[in-house]
Amino acid sequence: MPKYLLLCLIFLLSTLSCTNEYKHYQNAEADYQIIPQVTALQQLNGRFIVNEKTQVIGDEALESEGTYLGDILSGISGQNINFQAGGKGNIQLLIDSTIVSEEGYVLSVSYDKIKIKAHSPKGIFYGIQSLRQLLETGEEPGKFVSIPAVQIEDSPKYGYRGMHLDVCRHFFPVDFIKRYIDLLAMHKMNTFHWHLTEDQAWRIEIKKYPELTSVGAWRNGTIEGHYPGTGNDNKRYGGFYTREEVKEVVAYAAKKHITVIPEIEMPGHSSAAIAAYPFLSCFPEEPSIVPNDMMSDASRKAQASGQPKIVQESWGVFDDVYCAGKEETFTFLENVLEEVMELFPSTYIHIGGDECPKANWKRCPHCQQRKEDMELEDEHQLQSYFINRIEKFVNSKGRQIIGWDEILEGGLAPNATVMSWRGNKGGIAAAEQSHTVIMAPNSHCYFDHYQSEDKENEPLAIGGFLPLEKVYHFNPTPAALEKDKHAFILGGQANLWTEYIDSEAYAEYMLLPRMTALSEVLWSADSRRDWDDFQTRLNAFRRHYDQLGLNYATHGLGE
Repeated sequence: MPKYLLLCLIFLLSTLSCTNEYKHYQNAEADYQIIPQVTALQQLNGRFIVNEKTQVIGDEALESEGTYLGDILSGISGQNINFQAGGKGNIQLLIDSTIVSEEGYVLSVSYDKIKIKAHSPKGIFYGIQSLRQLLETGEEPGKFVSIPAVQIEDSPKYGYRGMHLDVCRHFFPVDFIKRYIDLLAMHKMNTFHWHLTEDQAWRIEIKKYPELTSVGAWRNGTIEGHYPGTGNDNKRYGGFYTREEVKEVVAYAAKKHITVIPEIEMPGHSSAAIAAYPFLSCFPEEPSIVPNDMMSDASRKAQASGQPKIVQESWGVFDDVYCAGKEETFTFLENVLEEVMELFPSTYIHIGGDECPKANWKRCPHCQQRKEDMELEDEHQLQSYFINRIEKFVNSKGRQIIGWDEILEGGLAPNATVMSWRGNKGGIAAAEQSHTVIMAPNSHCYFDHYQSEDKENEPLAIGGFLPLEKVYHFNPTPAALEKDKHAFILGGQANLWTEYIDSEAYAEYMLLPRMTALSEVLWSADSRRDWDDFQTRLNAFRRHYDQLGLNYATHGLGE
């Protein structure tokens, strides 16, 4: 045999051997650590190698998802991996109408190709999130990157998978809001509940009422220490989101298949709006009261000079609420909601409805006249009238309201969805009345609670104790609810209230890894959930926290 033919044969055999090695390589169990747990996973032999020949292709309708995947692969591999509509490539994104679940997907990885099929772009996006977790990312960017061969079929248990963020007690800039949305996307969550108005601040620009932000977005001080406080820091504090910034956030979230639901609190938790427009109060001339007289020096001077209403500087529940007897109140709220609905395309508008004291209504002549005119028995029914009237307006615009479970008191508005926070009782009552429900009980879903019983070594929190394991064992569908009403449970969410969370790093610490546990609760079938297995997968998942530079708690992580 001529020498050059022998060399060619040796080269060919070595090439085939190398390809065969990748094709038949037996992957380790550790290669398949995905959160939330998928519906079905079959491990296969071999690994897909990401290199300069890797190309993402798909329909034009999937350009956003394809570009997103290309960016992920490029960032990890150091290669320039693009998306191309149509054409030839070894990673294919495909819409497949035979996949029933709108958010479900099928992910197939072999040694020479990857295919993600889904009913919709949303399902494709979730398939990409699973693929992202399968990437071998132990090396620095630009090094050898591979993906274990696998066949996955997956779809979520609940249609509503949400996270809430209170930006009123403490303000967070747009960049952090986007990072928050990125975290939701990574966890296959689909709803961001943006708590925008409170006693302590009004955070959204409203053109018709500029003083909502020029006055209502700023407080003259904040209590120090735990409520009721040891003093007031006397530091002006605040901020708000312009209309353009809101549009930017909504558009950013939409690319990640996340719906942003705004919350405009009413009739309680409205001190900031009343400070801007005192006519909204039952008693405009009465001065605002800060518990234990922990008021800032600037607010004392303002009240002494004839400005009785202030943006609240303490936490808690306050008697000064929107007047239910004045027509001006409803005109104001309808105008505000009109602008809010221009900015947020979400079906749902959250209108609060929680913790509304009735003391002012009981002594307000306008409210008492309204009660008499409407033949209402008590102030609870007056609140029901208030919520019903707002719901009718929101429904007239083609939208639906969500309210905290207090909206059940006095009679539930006809089309309202209830967000149950005071345990499961409110959610069960609403579902039994055939109303849709989102479960967010403070027992399992309040991430402002401590993560450890060793509170001396934890950052200051509002109280309570919510460890990671308890979050993982949350069941959004209560056992006490009859099976024929289970369909009314849309899903669940966790809430991050920020009275004591005054920095981005602290917010991340309270959020993670509890949100990771919640993501599995809301996505994975009960039969696929296992606490011990979750802990194993979580210790692999935490590398994503580290790569993103996130500040997270290590409770429950084996440290």
